[in-house]
Amino acid sequence: MGFIVGSIVVVGALAWQWNNFITHPIASSTAKQIIEIKPGSSANKVAHLLHKQALLNSPKLFSWYLRYLGKHTQLKAGEIEIDPQWSIDTLIDKLIEGQAVLYPVALIAGQTVQENLQMIHSLPKIKQELDISDIAGLQALLGIEGKIDSKYPYANVEGWLLPETYYYQSGDSDKQIVLRAYQSMKTKLDQAWSTRDKNLPVKTPYEALILASIVEKETGFAAERPKIAGVFIKRMKIGMRLQTDPTVIYGIGQSYDGNIRKRDLLKTTAYNTYKINGLPPTPIALPSKEAIDAVMHPEKTKALYFVAKGGGEHHFSNNLIEHNRAVNKYLLKR
Repeated sequence: MGFIVGSIVVVGALAWQWNNFITHPIASSTAKQIIEIKPGSSANKVAHLLHKQALLNSPKLFSWYLRYLGKHTQLKAGEIEIDPQWSIDTLIDKLIEGQAVLYPVALIAGQTVQENLQMIHSLPKIKQELDISDIAGLQALLGIEGKIDSKYPYANVEGWLLPETYYYQSGDSDKQIVLRAYQSMKTKLDQAWSTRDKNLPVKTPYEALILASIVEKETGFAAERPKIAGVFIKRMKIGMRLQTDPTVIYGIGQSYDGNIRKRDLLKTTAYNTYKINGLPPTPIALPSKEAIDAVMHPEKTKALYFVAKGGGEHHFSNNLIEHNRAVNKYLLKR
């Protein structure tokens, strides 16, 4: 009789433990954690890793259950974020699916391609395959031709990465992100070019990219971009020089110290749009989708000039007299 009672107690305890194992969260913790499962890890090794991180209460039962289900060889390697409030079956499904942890990387509109490449190259958990100082290799990777100018070494690849947020997982390479951003820019530019307004003075998608980079640098106020683009389009149509400071700054190069001096405006460079006609030879930064759309569909305006009035916005003028008044009001008095 005692044996029977003892057996019932044992069976009852096992049933209670099994019920808890199946129906309760995998651990008492509430904090999610990222773990990395190495390639070739056994079910036992994964179980002990989870237990060590307080993400699994019953590692032995977990290993046995995996083998019972025939899934002990199906666990994926890589990073995964574990929620200790998952059920045991949800945990197993997630480990088999191998839902990798994704990390965001935001390319910044208005920054140069070199600045964005350096940021990509230094990302955490990224495989560094790209030598960003190898300009010829970078051009070959993107399929971009052109002689490298020692003063502007990144000029041929300037503007060719679409600034938006991309996602990568541990072990992805910087080269993969650069290629994705380049393909995204090509796709965006081709789509925008195919629906552009008629009679634009930009004759190729690349010219549109150049102008979009200037629009991007001229205003951080998104609503103004179509009007800024409209001013530049109008200047180009009447043969007026673009006369935009951001191109002068790009032309100064690494020696730019935060100030544009009179000698900078008077010095002829490929990027000084106070001295050259039309567009500079390359973009001067990464243009956003909105800046590209603004160039393809510029606002029709009588304005030929604009001046910053603070808060990121500009005052627009139709003639030089009005513009000089605005300069006196918003810049000189400031």
